[in-house]
Amino acid sequence: MSKQKASSALTGAGKKNQAREGAARILFLAAACVSILAVLLITVFLLVNGFPAMAKIGVFKFLLGTTWRPGNDIYGILPMILGSLYVTAGALVLGVPIGLLTAVFLSRFASPRMVKLLKPAVQLLAGIPSVVYGFFGLVVVVPLTTGRGSMLAACIILGIMILPTIISVSESSLNAVESSYYEGALALGATHEHAVFSVVLPAAKSGVLAAVILGVGRAIGEAMAVIMVAGNQPRMPQGLLKGLRTLTTNIVMEMGYSADLHREALIATAVVLFVFILLINLLFSLTKRRKKS
Repeated sequence: MSKQKASSALTGAGKKNQAREGAARILFLAAACVSILAVLLITVFLLVNGFPAMAKIGVFKFLLGTTWRPGNDIYGILPMILGSLYVTAGALVLGVPIGLLTAVFLSRFASPRMVKLLKPAVQLLAGIPSVVYGFFGLVVVVPLTTGRGSMLAACIILGIMILPTIISVSESSLNAVESSYYEGALALGATHEHAVFSVVLPAAKSGVLAAVILGVGRAIGEAMAVIMVAGNQPRMPQGLLKGLRTLTTNIVMEMGYSADLHREALIATAVVLFVFILLINLLFSLTKRRKKS
């Protein structure tokens, strides 16, 4: 009798677990479908509203034009494309070496007490709102550089903003390297520093490259901080100490009062930015596949 009760209890518990697993599958599937639907809706919206504007203006005039003057129906976004690329490149030049060396320090050189102190600081950097970075740049960085908005100020602020991404991903990649690499280098007579930089770091290069790619995506899509420190002149970039405008800031500054072809041109600008982000994500996916293989 007791055996029958035990078996029936087990059967009931099994059915409950199956029901819970089925409900969880449905919930996860619904969440995935909502995410996919959101991406599809955004993509369709951008394509439907962006390509007609490119057709009206002319694809080459739009992408390669050097003058942005909506009042005269002149829409050339080459200055903003170059501005985005230059600012992102400058942020990488500043942020990648600092972020990578910080990750190496946290992973291989810092004491546990130091790691406990520095990791929350890095996480705090990731949680600071963009407008706070922009205000810091406006009050501190801009007066220390040229006294007005410039490419250099934007590069410095974006370089700081991408640090948490580069540090976190690079550190995880370094920690994932098998200890046998490091121990083998030491057994062959290498010093601690030589083993880390000559063996461990090259072994984690795929993860480090992924960190850099994610940093590029973070930098090229930033708007609020850049709009406060870049100067926002819609002209061809003329040097580190001169102002410029990026794709994101162009959209943010003019979307509120735009109409008709002007509004469509801004949406087409978003399409160009969307293509950049897609290429970055594709590069990231290829890097992950290469890492697995």
